[in-house]
Amino acid sequence: MPRLLAVLIALLALAPAGAGAMQVDPPPVATAPEVDPPIAWRDSRAVGMPYAGRLVDGVRLPSEGRDFWTYDWGLRAAPNRPWRRWGTDGLVQTVLDVLHDYRAAHPEAPRVGVADLSRPHGGRFGKNFGGLGHSSHQNGLDVDLLYPRRDGLERRAWAPELVDQRLSQELVDRFVDAGAVYVFTGPRLRLRGPRKVVVRLSHHDDHMHVRVRP
Repeated sequence: MPRLLAVLIALLALAPAGAGAMQVDPPPVATAPEVDPPIAWRDSRAVGMPYAGRLVDGVRLPSEGRDFWTYDWGLRAAPNRPWRRWGTDGLVQTVLDVLHDYRAAHPEAPRVGVADLSRPHGGRFGKNFGGLGHSSHQNGLDVDLLYPRRDGLERRAWAPELVDQRLSQELVDRFVDAGAVYVFTGPRLRLRGPRKVVVRLSHHDDHMHVRVRP
């Protein structure tokens, strides 16, 4: 019997990732920078619609900062690749301001994970760019943010029970107060907000999708 058990363990070790088990993302770099990286600011323009548009003179969010880390949907890893981190100057500034105030109110909380914004010049951002892809995120006004986890780890909350709903609700409230047009949240979570602004949407149980005004 011990020999048979050893053989079974060896076969399981050779099985591909995700075969009969939940695939877990690798952790990001655990140490935050002491100083926020510089940003090349410029006046940006969101052209067209979030689902059919482009970005002119966008601003790139750094790979991490004192209040955030970035996550790549295509690679399921941190940090996010540079070409997935572009938005209007207004979007980038809103993200930085909201996350700074949130962390100031909760200095013990982990940094917030920021996933995709837009591509450098906007445009289509579908499945061919990795992950599930986006039907929007085309004109620099959209950003995905990972929910804070109950265990305080800076990793994606791949299951609803891992989400710290209290801190997540505060993030939703802060983006609403900052003037977000939409905050899409997961249907399996209990996050609330103004009707027609905070909207439950499938595939958003591990992140919120924030859209700002041009």
